Amino acid sequence: MSVKIRLARHGANKRPFYRIVVADNKSPRDGRYLENVGTYNPLKDPAEVSLKRERIGYWIDKGARPSDTVKSLLKKEGFFAINN
Repeated sequence: MSVKIRLARHGANKRPFYRIVVADNKSPRDGRYLENVGTYNPLKDPAEVSLKRERIGYWIDKGARPSDTVKSLLKKEGFFAINN
């Protein structure tokens, strides 16, 4: 099973709100996921990101690959500066 850390879109039309989730590679974008590890609200200024750092570290150690967008969010929050 290939696992990814990616965004799942929630919220109303034109009011996006995202959950950062750990999901199987084959599950749909907003479908089933293994664990919710954070949130991302792009409508706030600046964008609001909350992370469960210990759980993200756990999943990355287990081989989960973050998507490009999630990887950039993690870098902005200083996650890879600490863990790599």
